[in-house]
Amino acid sequence: MGLFALQPIAAGERVIEYKGELTSWQHAAVHQRSKAGRTFVFGLSDGRVVDGSRGGNSARFLNHACAPNCEAIETGDRVFIHALAPIAAGDELYIDYGLSVDGEITDDIRVRYTCHCGTSTSRRTVLGNNAESA
Repeated sequence: MGLFALQPIAAGERVIEYKGELTSWQHAAVHQRSKAGRTFVFGLSDGRVVDGSRGGNSARFLNHACAPNCEAIETGDRVFIHALAPIAAGDELYIDYGLSVDGEITDDIRVRYTCHCGTSTSRRTVLGNNAESA
């Protein structure tokens, strides 16, 4: 899976809104546990989440890269994806997930959140920059 540009996109251009049900982390976690597969939850700064698996759009297929070509911009209770650089038609769109987890970053956590982006600047994790080094 992934999200790909259908036409050229200029740097700074708004690409898509990350849509889904606006809910609590707790409600989304219960829903995610009941489904096998991927998680499509985007955390907001106020503690709520946009659950892309419920009423979401293709933005939920954005993959992680440590050197992304897009960024997420939160506006109120909405999240918009903007291009960081020019993107050619057919290119995959990426954001830096910058995930955070509660508690100590253990070896098990590191393995669970391993990055496979393959960029030369890879952190080797989809956890945010403040995560302990692997």
